Amino acid sequence: MDPCSFVRLTVGNLALKVPVASKPARSVVHPSWSPCFCKIKLNNFPLQTAVVPYIPSENHFPDSQPPSIAATFHLSKADIDKLAAKSIFSAKLSLKIAVYTGRRGATCGVNSGRLLGRVLVPLDLTGTDSRACVFHNGWISVGKEGNKNSSAQFHLNVKAEPDRRFVFQFDGEPECSPQVFQIRGNIRQPVFTCKFSFRNTGDRNQRSRPLQSEPSSSRSWLSSFGSERERPGKERKGWSITVHDLSGSPVAAASMVTPFVASPGSDRVSRSNPGSWLILRPGDGTWKPWGRLEAWRERGSSDGLGYRFELIPDMSASAAIVLAESTLSSRKGGKFFIDLGSNSGGGASNWRNTPVNATSPACSPRSSGDYGYGLWPFCLYRGFVMSASVEGEGKCSKPCVEVSVQHVNCTEDAAAYVALAAAVDLSMDACRLFSQRLRKELSNPHDILV
Repeated sequence: MDPCSFVRLTVGNLALKVPVASKPARSVVHPSWSPCFCKIKLNNFPLQTAVVPYIPSENHFPDSQPPSIAATFHLSKADIDKLAAKSIFSAKLSLKIAVYTGRRGATCGVNSGRLLGRVLVPLDLTGTDSRACVFHNGWISVGKEGNKNSSAQFHLNVKAEPDRRFVFQFDGEPECSPQVFQIRGNIRQPVFTCKFSFRNTGDRNQRSRPLQSEPSSSRSWLSSFGSERERPGKERKGWSITVHDLSGSPVAAASMVTPFVASPGSDRVSRSNPGSWLILRPGDGTWKPWGRLEAWRERGSSDGLGYRFELIPDMSASAAIVLAESTLSSRKGGKFFIDLGSNSGGGASNWRNTPVNATSPACSPRSSGDYGYGLWPFCLYRGFVMSASVEGEGKCSKPCVEVSVQHVNCTEDAAAYVALAAAVDLSMDACRLFSQRLRKELSNPHDILV
């Protein structure tokens, strides 16, 4: 499998210091007494917002501090070519950062932040798909120009690094059992096939498309990850998708282990009672859990798909490690991301609850079930791991999956991420309001209509 060229542009190590002499009038809150934040914009990419720590004016930014990522932009070769073409006919490409004091958000329709100043960082992305480039690292003045003593100082690090990825595209919606193609430029090559099916939920130990023989001793772990007991009321259950290589061998699967059930008195799956999937990999003649995805329908103005993805080391539910937790718009869709920044602290905008120094198993060196767990916790996932596109409700969804080269050592590695992408996409349907009818491919013939 040949990877595609990508560039990962990161903005990090943010800090702000304001000289005491430049304190504004009493009616304005000084940055040292209030939160500070910035808005980061790159051309037509979505605006990103990050908190900016305040440090005393007499202090220096510690060079020994581990890198902290505040914003990340993922650029394909097509993105870079498009940006380069625009810079020929317009102003030179720059990263634009607006620094604010005060809290983020708005009060009574009025933005609560007060603009302190703007920063422009010129970018030249030529050659960054093959070598790293630092565009800025250090302090820069914001606010009153030409008066260094009275202007605030803003610290940031902006750099671009090559980040090669494998790109996979579903040829249809996951519930339609599509082929999956690897994409490289204009070349499309089939690499996987998917099979969507329903398990007989009367037996929670039965899983769709088991490996050739599934020892009963390997089934006992399933109950610790979810429950498929019959529940009264509205529910969606028993969905399963298996990923096969071109020889027809199963190489990964996603299995719904906790039904998506409407909360009492409502028409939606709640955060307090989410549905869940297990992402499975083959090993020792049976399936072994690799990750768990939980999903629910958010309330309020967001009304989106909430999700949480955890890695499961050594098949232990109690040792699961959260790698991603965020929300996707149920109307517009979006991208599911796993991006650990450069220090496992999770600086990406899609992260809310990533544990510091989170660790994860090494990639599987073969399909024997030896996933390198013996290296735990010395082998870390770092940087971009994967992304998957998700369409909004009612739209035809053919997920596009990007996986970092450093996290793929074999076919089973790539297939696990493809199965996870399918589970995220299917969760958009599983979390639809129960007043809405699903398409026929998702209607379980074993279910009794409520």
